[in-house]
Amino acid sequence: MPAISDLKTTAPMEVGLGCRDLALMRRFYEQALGLQFVSEARVPAQTTQTIRLTHGGATVIRLQSPCGARIKLVGLDAPPVATACEAGHALDEARTVYLTFIVEDIAPVLQRLLAAGGTGLAEGAPIAQRPGVSLIFLRDPEGHVLELVQYDDVAAYRPDLHPHQPEKGH
Repeated sequence: MPAISDLKTTAPMEVGLGCRDLALMRRFYEQALGLQFVSEARVPAQTTQTIRLTHGGATVIRLQSPCGARIKLVGLDAPPVATACEAGHALDEARTVYLTFIVEDIAPVLQRLLAAGGTGLAEGAPIAQRPGVSLIFLRDPEGHVLELVQYDDVAAYRPDLHPHQPEKGH
């Protein structure tokens, strides 16, 4: 098996979310999180069938964060039937995937998400605290699970993104 260092990516990883209401989800992610529109592409049914994505066509909207992370919102011509979330906890649901947004100030971001139609997993949407970290899990308007995290020292968590700065005067 090749070593992880053998993976030669050419851009940051992107995440795709299947959406039933593409316009609603675009508004949510643009307005509540401030993601910026990058592009919109139409994928014909012949292509989606060839790659076994879906039986009909799809529209893909790409949104980007200020740090370069991208979300692809994928609206299907024949959306899947909505399924109810029966598990009491996000990770108790089969095949749960969640998006983590590392933010500077968690409280106002949480308030924007809730105001835009997001819902906390726990009643009252409490922010959990542990030394140096604040976090919360919630759902977007279509039920995708989101995690907001605020680190007191994000450079310690992601030193690869925050190289050590030489001290002034040296």
